[in-house]
Amino acid sequence: MLSLRLLIFSDIHNDWKTLERLLAIDADFYIAAGDQITWGKGIDRCGEILKARGDKVWVLPGNHESADQVAAMCELHGLHNFHAQSFHGAKWHVAGLGYSNPTPFNTPGEYSEPQLAQRLEPFAALDPLILVCHAPPYGTTLDRIRPGLHAGSRSVREFIERRQPAYFFCGHIHEAEGVVEQMGATLARNVGKAGYLLELD
Repeated sequence: MLSLRLLIFSDIHNDWKTLERLLAIDADFYIAAGDQITWGKGIDRCGEILKARGDKVWVLPGNHESADQVAAMCELHGLHNFHAQSFHGAKWHVAGLGYSNPTPFNTPGEYSEPQLAQRLEPFAALDPLILVCHAPPYGTTLDRIRPGLHAGSRSVREFIERRQPAYFFCGHIHEAEGVVEQMGATLARNVGKAGYLLELD
């Protein structure tokens, strides 16, 4: 019998029908990996939908919403703020970090690379680890916008290469939705708004 079912999704961008469809899937935990909304608009509606799964829901801010917005939404609707936090699911440590590395668009949720590195470091000792970030690792298939153009985080990549979590999930780069890459011992996936159900013994 499976002991952990994690439904991970990202970049809903106010597509509430898709969010409702994802929440209809049975899972132990639901992880919203950022950009549930666009340019900070729609957070109240988002919370109203996510609360259908209540305390099974863990939420990261992407680059389109602030950490304060996500914290307030979680507080209001009985959800978990997952930003720079971790929890246990069966034998697994599940850790999350929202925001992206800097973008050309000056969106609400951006960290410098040193800020990302600093906030990832507390997760380094967790084992076995499932890591969920909004930002993908730089220079991989998960952050490729088009051939030759990558927009992910160097700090996220460095952490994965050094720490080798069992699983890594991200969003942010819509063009890479559904892409899977093996990074050493780490199975990495850009889940996008299609989402992904991780089932583990």
